[in-house]
Amino acid sequence: MSDRIVLTGVEALGTHGVLASEHDTPQRFVIDVTMEADLRPAGRSDDLADTVSYAEVADEVVHILTGPHVDLVETLAGRIADAVLAFPGVEAVEVAVHKPDAPISHPFADVAVTVRREHAHRVVIALGANEGDPRRALASAVRAVAAIEGMHVEGVSDLFETDPVGGPHQPMYLNAVLVGRTRLTPRSLLERLHRIEADHGRVRQVRWGARTLDLDLVQHGDPGRGEDVVVDDGTLVLPHPRAHERAFVLVPWAQVDPQARLRVGDEVIPVVDLVAGLDAEGHLTGVRAIGAWDPGR
Repeated sequence: MSDRIVLTGVEALGTHGVLASEHDTPQRFVIDVTMEADLRPAGRSDDLADTVSYAEVADEVVHILTGPHVDLVETLAGRIADAVLAFPGVEAVEVAVHKPDAPISHPFADVAVTVRREHAHRVVIALGANEGDPRRALASAVRAVAAIEGMHVEGVSDLFETDPVGGPHQPMYLNAVLVGRTRLTPRSLLERLHRIEADHGRVRQVRWGARTLDLDLVQHGDPGRGEDVVVDDGTLVLPHPRAHERAFVLVPWAQVDPQARLRVGDEVIPVVDLVAGLDAEGHLTGVRAIGAWDPGR
């Protein structure tokens, strides 16, 4: 289960409601906000920059409550949820809007509307293995990724056999690409991918050396919509800096998602065009299709 920040009882006056009198006379609204986030970085650093400021969230809630009129509490709850979800690090949010003084002609204690919103970032993960039983390792990895809370696998490419690129002499690789959606932040997802690698015996000793399992986060978000994460801070680089030149990533990616696009510098390029460019340069000879497989078995 994700870590949570819970902010309850934020109160302000607002002119929200269907009745004409509610447009003019402010009423009391009380808001509860539950935010899901990965709080481990903040726990390690003790730095406010690594978490979500609940004071800033409270300010935003009050700003919306005291802002322009809406008729429905459902609309108000949705606006607050969308605003809180936009805070960096928030993966999902639940908002309850209480209207304790609502114009109801019967005795009542409270009336509230609760909504939940979560991110659905498109993600691309490249899988590879060339030690032990690579096919079994890749199938197990797909199942492990699908089991991550907040991750939904939408498709997995066929298997491809590829020649090793760089590094010492080593066996051929099996490669595939997984596409899906997640509410997780890039760092949170990457940490879980590293955990899956470790569970499969991955040891990071020789650069570009043989490995029991390799899971690379290639892209987080949709560059076609301008929603992709672009970062290079020494611990996280997105999009993957060498994905645009790696046939063993691009070929299976184009196969599972022919509409895929990748940011390369300042350009957003269809992956099929990148594959065509590699083909024209004769760089696809080291990638050989094995065919469809069922990683769920």
